[in-house]
Amino acid sequence: MMNMNVSMSTVSLDGLTQLYEHRLWLAFFILFLYVFVMLSDSLVVYIVCSQRSLHRPMYVFVVAVLVNSAVGSSAVYPKLVWDLVQGRRVVLVSRSACLCQAFLTATLGSSSFMLLSAMAFDRYLSICHPMYYASLMSPRTVSALLLLCWFLPALRVAGAMVLSNRLPVCYTQVTRIFCDPYTFTSMSCEGASTQINNAYGLMSATITIFLPVAFVLFSYGKVLIISLQRSRSFSSKALNTCLPHILVFMNFSVAASTELLHRRITARNVTVATSILVVVIPSVFNPVVYGLKVAEIYRHVKRLLRHPTKTQPFSE
Repeated sequence: MMNMNVSMSTVSLDGLTQLYEHRLWLAFFILFLYVFVMLSDSLVVYIVCSQRSLHRPMYVFVVAVLVNSAVGSSAVYPKLVWDLVQGRRVVLVSRSACLCQAFLTATLGSSSFMLLSAMAFDRYLSICHPMYYASLMSPRTVSALLLLCWFLPALRVAGAMVLSNRLPVCYTQVTRIFCDPYTFTSMSCEGASTQINNAYGLMSATITIFLPVAFVLFSYGKVLIISLQRSRSFSSKALNTCLPHILVFMNFSVAASTELLHRRITARNVTVATSILVVVIPSVFNPVVYGLKVAEIYRHVKRLLRHPTKTQPFSE
């Protein structure tokens, strides 16, 4: 129902209505996923931090992506589990809390895309320009890239949140299970301010999502071309090194595409389903890929699980 210029201090999320009959089973499942994500992320991060042989740019970016995953999961999973256990059909969230959750989820999502582009840049230099790799990917360069990948999305999302928060409100309820910047846009009245906000969102998303995606495609395309021109052993090693990052990139791309598609669909069941998929798929998939598909990390994982009392560095 539409009420012009509603004064709103809370946001009503009615996405859990569709999940009410299975709420306890779903709460247990989501809690299990959250524990799995936190343990698996922590395991990979611990291995990279504790093994000096892994203190290299590629693994630094892996840690950054997994930290984003852990923080993003913590911003959504615990509250969702609590709401399901409480048996709420409609969740009332304060506007400030909703803004905070929207800021975290959007910032970390955009940051992950930029981190994946930094990984692609690292692999591109390592494989295509190995003579310049050590000088170009210095600790200072890595630190600068990390700051850029976290600061630029935060600045972009903060601007979007300020604009969204100032839009006139016409709707008091949205079919969502958590808050994101689009939550506020979907509650706003149609008008010039909404169009300006959407234009800003498209422009900023181009900078922090679409341009990094284009750079990733370019980098791995060059890697593929170089690999095909070299020996079979070189090609196999190069492609195996890039495969985990490509899988994670595809995972994020599918989640982002699903989120964009969800904004064009008004069916309530589809909206709730896509909201869950966008949260679950990246956070669960990423630590599995990095833990099992990155050969050096996988060797350390097996060693740690077999001999948890031994802490000496693994000899390559």
